[in-house]
Order: sequence, then structure tokens, then C-alpha cells
Amino acid sequence: MPAHALVRLRRVRSHEGRVVKIAIVDDDPLVRMGLRAILASVDGWEIVAEAGDGGEAVAMVADASPDVVLMDIRMPEMDGLEATRRIVGADRGAKVLVLTTFEVDEYVFEAMRAGAAGFVLKRVPPKELIDAVRIVASGESLLFPASTRAVIERFSERRGGDLPELTERERDVLRLLARGLSNQEIGAELYVSVETVKSHVASLLMKLGVRDRTQAVIAAYESGFVEPGAADVPVN
Repeated sequence: MPAHALVRLRRVRSHEGRVVKIAIVDDDPLVRMGLRAILASVDGWEIVAEAGDGGEAVAMVADASPDVVLMDIRMPEMDGLEATRRIVGADRGAKVLVLTTFEVDEYVFEAMRAGAAGFVLKRVPPKELIDAVRIVASGESLLFPASTRAVIERFSERRGGDLPELTERERDVLRLLARGLSNQEIGAELYVSVETVKSHVASLLMKLGVRDRTQAVIAAYESGFVEPGAADVPVN
């Protein structure tokens, strides 16, 4: 790996002692510099490494073990889509958050199908970027209705096949996931505890054979369980 591919940076410790390790992957050094300046300012976050293309990113994750990888899509040598496939396939626990210039992008959709937790536009304000990283680091998927769901709706081609047998409550939870709701919001909608929601989500992921909430929502659209626009309909 080239010497510039892996850059160790100052550790920023949180008051609680927990450190969220972040890696930045982009072929533009100025973009990496800007992202580093924003994210390194957050107490409790450590920027552990940077890479300039997908191949470097795969090696970087194996070496630095980040919790969250900010991944550009269009890069030379190996692009971010293939890098995401390899990182998720290696199952090292890293969450991939895709960086993109275009809001509705088929490459972004394919990255989410490959296991990315969501995406964020490069031009978002710093606070939105920080919020996105925080959500992904906490184990949630970035299913904001205005962005992620629009990509899923546009590029989810009906591939046929039914979903496995789900309970009525699991079906309700899946519909609410497709609306982009968090565990807390789903609990409020269904009048159940957050722990109960987490149990239903875990059961859903297991039955669907997927890694996370984003892939569960993609499966719901691709099977026809949720139709474009139908995710806005309230659950009875």
C-alpha cells in the first residue's frame, strides 16, 4: 500500500471513554481534508485512516478496523461499489456510508444492495454529515425518506419472488422501516417498547436473510411488498 494511503491521525476521546473510529475514502485530497476537519472536531471520534481508491480502502479496513467508512463511489482503479462489496463481504463490522455528488444515483443503490448502510451528499452542511455518521455508528441505517427511499424506489426493479412468512406485526414493522422510521418512532407508532421493536427487526433480518435495515427495505420493494409511494400510507 502506498505510504499516503494510510494516515494515522490524532485520537479524540469522548468523555465516556468510547471512541468511534472513522475512515475516509475519496480520490480527491481536498475532499478528504474537508471531511477530516469536520469529523475530527467531534468529541469521541477518531479518524483512523484515509484512502484514495477502493483497493486501498479494502486493505485499510483490514488494518485499521474502523467502525464507519465514508466511501466515495467514483474512483480510479477500484470504485467504491466494489470496495463496499468486499468490505461488507469480509464481515469485519465496518459500516459503509456512501459519499455521492448525485442524489439519485444507480451506483449508490447498488452499493446499498451490497450492504452500505446509506448515503450522504457531499454538499450537505456539516451538521447533517455528523448526524449521518452518528446514526450509522449507532447501528441504525440511514433511511431518510427524502433521499434514501427515493433511490430505492427508482432503482428497485421487481425481481419477483415472495417474502418469507412474516407475522402481522413484523409486516407492520417492515412497512414502517420502508417509511424511514427509527426504532423509537416505530415504537411510538405501534405503541410498543423500543426493545420490542429491536426484537421484531432482528427477526425480520434473520427471516429475510439480510444484514441490515436498508437491505430489508430493498427486499420489501423488490418483492412488491411495498410499492413506490405506498410507504407513505400509515399503518393501521
